[in-house]
Amino acid sequence: MPPEPAPTPARRAVSPLDHRLEAATGHDIDTLWAYRDRGILDEPHAHLVDQHRELAKTQTGVTFYLRLLNRLSSGEFDVDGALFTRIDRTVDQLEEAAEARDAAAGKVLAVLEPIEAAAAAPAPSAQQLSTDDQAALLAIAGGAKLYEHLLTGRISVTAASGTRIPHAKLQRLEDAGLVVRDTGHPVHAGQPVALTDAGRAALFAARRTPTTRAPTLPARPGTSPSTPVQRR
Repeated sequence: MPPEPAPTPARRAVSPLDHRLEAATGHDIDTLWAYRDRGILDEPHAHLVDQHRELAKTQTGVTFYLRLLNRLSSGEFDVDGALFTRIDRTVDQLEEAAEARDAAAGKVLAVLEPIEAAAAAPAPSAQQLSTDDQAALLAIAGGAKLYEHLLTGRISVTAASGTRIPHAKLQRLEDAGLVVRDTGHPVHAGQPVALTDAGRAALFAARRTPTTRAPTLPARPGTSPSTPVQRR
C-alpha cells in the first residue's frame, strides 16, 4: 500500500478565527493578506496577519488528515492489518496537526483580542483622508522617492508604480505625520519616502468597510469533514 502524500499548504486556507479577524478589522482575509504584502498595515495588524498565516497553514494540515481518515474508512481499501496501521498513524498525525492548529490559534488570539478591544472602544477623532490623499498614500506604500530635477529645480515624488505626487501634497502629508522622508539621501539622487505608523493606520481605517459575512466554523476533529468554504 503506497504511503500517503504530505499535505500541500494552500494560500487561502480557512481558519477557525477568520470571521473574528474580519469583524475586528472590517476587511476580508484576502484583503488583509494583500495589505500586509504591500506594507499598508501598522505593526499590530501586520503581526496579526503574520500569525494568521501560520494558523492557516496548520488548519490545512488538520483538513488534510481529516480527509485522509475519511478516505481510509470509506471502504475503498481492504480491511487488513495494513489498513489498521495506516488508520492509527493518521489518527496520530491528525492529533498532532490539531495541537499545532490550537497552538497557532492561541498566538492569533493573543494579538487579536487587544485589536478587538480597541475596535469596540469609542473611536478617537481620526484624520479624515480625501480620495486623493488615500491614492497618494497607497502609491507611497508601494515605494516612492522624492526627486529634484537638476536643471529645472522642480521637486516631485515618483512612486514605484509610476504615479507622480506633487511636492505640495507630500508636504501636507508630511506635516500631518502620515509620511516621512529619509533625509540621509540627497534630493537629486532621490530621497526615499515611506508611510509612518500613523499613515498606515489612517489609510487602513479610511479603507475599512464593514463585513457582513456570517461566521463559519470548520468541522471539529471527530465529526464528518466538510468541504472548505471557497472564497470569492
